Amino acid sequence: MTGMLDRTAITPEDPRYAEVTTAANGRFRCTPRIVHVPATPGDVVAAVQAAADAGARLAIRSGGHCLEDFVDSAETEVLLDLSRLNRVDYDARMRAFAIEPGALLGEVYRGLLKGWGVTIPAGLEYSVGAGGHILGGGYGPLTRAHGCVVDHLYAVEVVTVNAAGTAGLVVATRDPADPHHDLWWAHTGCGGGNFGVVTKYWMRAPDAAGDDPAVLLPRPPAEVLDALTYWSWSDLTPESFRRLVANHGRWHERHSAPGIPENALFSILTMLRAQTNTIALLTQVDATSDGAEEMLSDYLDALNEGVGIHYRHDVQKRPWLRSMLWPRMRGDVYGQRAKCKAAYLRRRYTDEQIDVIYRYLTDDAYDNPTAGVILAAYGGQASAVAPDATATAQRDSVLKAFYLNNWTDPTGEDKHIAWIRSFYRDLYADSGGVPDLNGQADGSYINYPDTDLADPSWNKSGSAWYDLYYKDNYPRLQRVKAAYDPTGFFRHGLGITA
Repeated sequence: MTGMLDRTAITPEDPRYAEVTTAANGRFRCTPRIVHVPATPGDVVAAVQAAADAGARLAIRSGGHCLEDFVDSAETEVLLDLSRLNRVDYDARMRAFAIEPGALLGEVYRGLLKGWGVTIPAGLEYSVGAGGHILGGGYGPLTRAHGCVVDHLYAVEVVTVNAAGTAGLVVATRDPADPHHDLWWAHTGCGGGNFGVVTKYWMRAPDAAGDDPAVLLPRPPAEVLDALTYWSWSDLTPESFRRLVANHGRWHERHSAPGIPENALFSILTMLRAQTNTIALLTQVDATSDGAEEMLSDYLDALNEGVGIHYRHDVQKRPWLRSMLWPRMRGDVYGQRAKCKAAYLRRRYTDEQIDVIYRYLTDDAYDNPTAGVILAAYGGQASAVAPDATATAQRDSVLKAFYLNNWTDPTGEDKHIAWIRSFYRDLYADSGGVPDLNGQADGSYINYPDTDLADPSWNKSGSAWYDLYYKDNYPRLQRVKAAYDPTGFFRHGLGITA
């Protein structure tokens, strides 16, 4: 019909162009000459082939939450928007659940639970796309009980480009006898945009047997205890703040081994600047676990021991899916301008580091309430996997730290970026301005990418950025890169190079 839009190709004249080129992080914007919105893996192959034939710079978007300009770069000439590839279903032939990359985590949780009573141990932000989240080694409230999401990855379907410049589909599985096994392994924590375009993930628990889909992935709790705890900055002194943060770290040091009852508990401690007057703790506990209420109470007692100030506390018992789709507190930066950094923590912050955090969060010389640090519980069953079994190398950490700064006014951009860079540098001053490796910290998390780690002005540690993200797994990732992307067609600011 004359005048109908091509559903799979969007150019700058198309009224949809502004929507599909708007980044999650307002600092970045791409202006590609064409945006493909494929509906099938075949569409993806065709789009990748056209870009390869033209020698055009291709970028890939699933949910659109990338914190750096890997997708939304001025160099992006062709954009693949995978949002229409969003199906969640059971594949009887593979005896695994097929998840397409454009499915948002909320859609994944709803589809798996209502269809088969199962789930994957992925993130709390329901609007994140499964594509990038799974690929980077995602985690969430059930990770302590069931491991990382990549520990449940059985297979991937990937569009790659060979040495002749020809695009094609490859299926790679967990089976060690699979000739493409290394390509599967590379997708268990490498981050997006390195080897090809994932068009499908198949998920099955590593110890699952049989062909009953109801037992091939973990079952989520029927209900959880959703707790919110608040401390007021105005009540805290440097000493009581130090005690609170140290207590929090000590509890996770002591209660993050595989197979222990406390893995039924997950928490996120959000410490934004004192202008908010609130430090908030979100805790989710499997309400069906033995002694759930006592476990939560003991946890809060341990955090508050010796702190000596009043705190507010509220607990609700909610169905698990409702808790995931409508969390009581969100930490997303979507739609704002942001600069973020990260670290894996193997042990609690030192007292000196806690004092640095206090100084940066209370300094009146800087004015922005939406800046600070978020500490998410980790460890548990994630620590039961060897560092080289997947590309996710950091397996003995007990917390993940997310350092964030959000703002809306572009005129203040330089001062906001300078603040978080200085904060991170001073926090890790003893290890060259970045998290150390195999010490108190254990490098960083590729799903919270930070191009400063590749800049010697900010990384004076002597460790390359790829060591901080991949540790000893990087050489194997390089070999996979050489085998499956020999021309270096897929690339970005922290891309793996052969």
